[in-house]
Amino acid sequence: MKISAPCIAATAILFVACASLGSAIPNAGGATPASIARAAGSGPHASSVVVVIMENRDYDLIVGSSQAPYINKTLVPEAALLTNSHAIGHPSQPNYLAFFSGSTQGITDDSCPHTFTSENAGAELLAAGLTFDGYSESMPSDGYTGCSSGEYARKHNPWVNFTNVPAASNLVYERFVTPPSTLTIIVPNLCNDMHDCSTRTGDTWLKKNLPPILTYDTANNGLFILTWDEADPDANGKNQIATLLIGPMIKPGKYDQNVNHYAVLHTIEKIAGIPCTANACQAPVLKKMWR
Repeated sequence: MKISAPCIAATAILFVACASLGSAIPNAGGATPASIARAAGSGPHASSVVVVIMENRDYDLIVGSSQAPYINKTLVPEAALLTNSHAIGHPSQPNYLAFFSGSTQGITDDSCPHTFTSENAGAELLAAGLTFDGYSESMPSDGYTGCSSGEYARKHNPWVNFTNVPAASNLVYERFVTPPSTLTIIVPNLCNDMHDCSTRTGDTWLKKNLPPILTYDTANNGLFILTWDEADPDANGKNQIATLLIGPMIKPGKYDQNVNHYAVLHTIEKIAGIPCTANACQAPVLKKMWR
């Protein structure tokens, strides 16, 4: 949520190819993402994708910041760091919708509730026989549709707004569950995502919660993406955010491709072998960092 000028301002979230998830055929026993055959290639490929979306920080308030030691000392050296990554707009909600569905759905604020029937990554995955789960920390219960509760805010939970995504995919986050879905999106609560609390608080949350994800990905060729929804205070007016990709298929380093949330979504869709959605179809896929 973009905070007005007298207050502290805001940010936060992250995607032809030679291989895809969707082209693999599950075995008769019901394959998990890790057990589905994958072909290596120079384009986007992974057995599963896990995304964590943080909030309200300009790129240079994260990268190189002494307040984010885990991000800078542990994650960045192992990551493809996108140095020219941008959010779609302000405030928060349009960015989450864009990342999930390829469109802001005409929303320009953080109002609630909304109901949409358009295509999105979750619905496309499920229609293809793949899996999607969205996790929100501090949400009162699985399937919850309320606008807010304590440190939970529906404006940061895009999948709950779509009638073609079942309630069973709208889950409370407590810990990383293995095996993950084809696509898993995790949204920390309003404190741990840096929205209401400090950069250091969010960095500490990542240090506690990411190791099981990264360990799983290393063993199973999974891809992890860390991103922010929007830049805040957006000091340079470019809505520039930090976006990191980590996994066995990633070549660590800095990459200056000009991308946004639609590009990250398009890349996820390429990995999964599902149709692109709305504005993601015109966005580039992420390049150069793939082994």
